[in-house]
Amino acid sequence: MAQPHDLTALEQAEAIRRRELSSVELVEHYLARIEAHGETVGAFVTVTTDLARAQAKAADDAPVEGRPPLRGVPTAIKDLAMTAGVRTTFGSAAFADFVPPVDTDVVALLRAAGTVSLGKTTTSELGVSLYSEGRVAPPARNPWGLAYTAGGSSGGAAAAVAAGLVPFAQGSDGGGSVRIPAALCGLVGYKPSRGVISGGPLGFGAFGLPTPGPLARTVTDAAAMLDAMAVPMPGEPYLAPPPPEGGYLAAARRPGPRLRVGRFTTPMLAGDQPVDPACAGAVDVAAATLAAAGHEVVEVASPLGPEVWPLFEIIWYVLALAPVPPDRESELLPLTRLMRERGASVSVPQLMTTLAELQVQVRRGLRATAGYDLLLCPTLAAPQARVGAFTEAGDPALDFDMQRRFSPYCAVFNVTGQPSVSLPVALTGGMPVGVLLTGRPGADGTLLAAAAELESALGWGDRHPEIWRATPSATVNGV
Repeated sequence: MAQPHDLTALEQAEAIRRRELSSVELVEHYLARIEAHGETVGAFVTVTTDLARAQAKAADDAPVEGRPPLRGVPTAIKDLAMTAGVRTTFGSAAFADFVPPVDTDVVALLRAAGTVSLGKTTTSELGVSLYSEGRVAPPARNPWGLAYTAGGSSGGAAAAVAAGLVPFAQGSDGGGSVRIPAALCGLVGYKPSRGVISGGPLGFGAFGLPTPGPLARTVTDAAAMLDAMAVPMPGEPYLAPPPPEGGYLAAARRPGPRLRVGRFTTPMLAGDQPVDPACAGAVDVAAATLAAAGHEVVEVASPLGPEVWPLFEIIWYVLALAPVPPDRESELLPLTRLMRERGASVSVPQLMTTLAELQVQVRRGLRATAGYDLLLCPTLAAPQARVGAFTEAGDPALDFDMQRRFSPYCAVFNVTGQPSVSLPVALTGGMPVGVLLTGRPGADGTLLAAAAELESALGWGDRHPEIWRATPSATVNGV
């Protein structure tokens, strides 16, 4: 029998609009699922039960006329995004009791769009790792297999969506942090072009690498959340490209033109890293599907190579130098401390030289692939990783290098600023495998249309992990 969480976010919005479901009913349904399964998959750091109920009632009581399209639809906010009056830990014990006085722009925009946040989702400490295993919440586990990580740094967001605890969720991506969890958990993870979504009101733009982005079950749900978040804000360091006609959801629903697609599987940040056959095979499936739809698919060299890793590495160390109270530095995880130590040793001349060299590489890569509308490659070099796999050796330097080898594709497109989406393609050993589609800078509409076309042709549809069908009183895998 169908349950409310079987509906997509857009279907839930339509059901609310038609008064077939109320926001209060949806919120209560999801709160019950969070209570039953949230800790199992490590999805939430904080659940804002009372606030969500109040917002849902206000959504139901509001006049129908002039309602935002997503009015009353539940969601969740990544614990890296400041939320006024709600504990925001940044995934760290050093901020376990921090309650910010202001909202991050994207939080305010999602609220203005009518969505109802059920709480803050688990993230990696300060967003520095591709797994979400800290000291302020249980590790984010993959709902498809609880021994495996849900990824990071938006791991809790992905676990929540894949387990049916929210229909879609806000994430952020500075080196793959939306797309990696999406690939692991069988979701759509969208990183928009640089400048599309505000990173304000605080910060300097972090060299243009990170951006908020949606995690969803479908491309159209992701596009609808993107519409809500992609509101131009004054004072942003990067100019927003013009949105597609009618918005991102409209673009995802329109048939797109015939495209030229460059495909490759060579890992960009780790040239000697072997690619798992399941990941390469997913690219083959996606390429054949795109070709069958009439697109031209051409084998190309990867736009950038391992030579950019030392440059990106320096930038990542510097970005780990987020302000932390000096008396709480000892509460940081070993990996975070290592990255901050290395970041503190980077001189201003070294940083400036690194940024200049990185931009040279960006120009080279974008010019080499300028003749292609899309790039297709694996999202990851391996389909999955166990919880604890990166930390079990107790060596943070090894941990960081293992992450580079596991995810040698995504971060390049943070450097170039291109829009990039991970889509689920297949299952291997019962676990999802994704591919990465990347568009030209600013061409988010074209990318969304192609992603929606590929999604429809692949027929991923209603594939869900076992926990999806579990009622709040049931157990899953003995948990």
